[in-house]
Amino acid sequence: MINIQNLSVSRDGVRILHDVTLTVPPGRLAAIIGPNGAGKSTLLHCMAGLLPPECGQVQINGQNIHALREASRALILALLTQSQGAVPRLSVQDLVSFGRWPHHRGRPTAKDRAITAEALARFDLRQLAARSVETLSGGQRQRAFVAMAYAQSTPWMFLDEPLAALDPKYVRDIMDRLRAMTGDQTGQRSIALVLHDLSVAARYADFCIAMKAGRIIAVGPWHETVTSDLLSKLYDTPLRVAQLDGVPVVMGL
Repeated sequence: MINIQNLSVSRDGVRILHDVTLTVPPGRLAAIIGPNGAGKSTLLHCMAGLLPPECGQVQINGQNIHALREASRALILALLTQSQGAVPRLSVQDLVSFGRWPHHRGRPTAKDRAITAEALARFDLRQLAARSVETLSGGQRQRAFVAMAYAQSTPWMFLDEPLAALDPKYVRDIMDRLRAMTGDQTGQRSIALVLHDLSVAARYADFCIAMKAGRIIAVGPWHETVTSDLLSKLYDTPLRVAQLDGVPVVMGL
């Protein structure tokens, strides 16, 4: 479980997060939504321990994340940022295996190799394992980076806009795989991700963190917290939550 109490964050002298307090239950796919400049990525990065709070704290599974060393944090959470950087001539298998670094620190074991192989299989990357990452399509490449985060074997995964610039086919592919990873069963993951596509969030997320101007506007199960009225106020434009063939969609009016 994530517990955030009275969290405020400033960057370059500008307050980005204002007194954020929320609880995120484990075993869920939690979507962080809100307009540009709402503080979504800042919140995610602060939850991951990358940004120091001006005041307040973040606890994950009872531990103050900012009081932990980087090596300890890497065993609790995996963070996939918006920009993964260049990976020239790196194979897909090598990229995914980097997720095991916090565990073996340069001395991979049979267990590390087995988990890397399982991550490649789970994200349908076995046939691409020997390919250079730079030769992949955008969807394949993003799937490889998510597989790397999965291979880190942490109870929490934080993904910052993992669907940016992806075709609908790859959006559905990645979200289907992420959704299957969550739940209350032993070994399932807890996932928090920043999303801009509200229809994707409505379809896949079972928990919502709605933000605007660095503040929490709503938090809780998606079907209880996200309404047409709330989204319209959140984005300052008329929006409607409807059902299409039993699937929730968000439409402009």
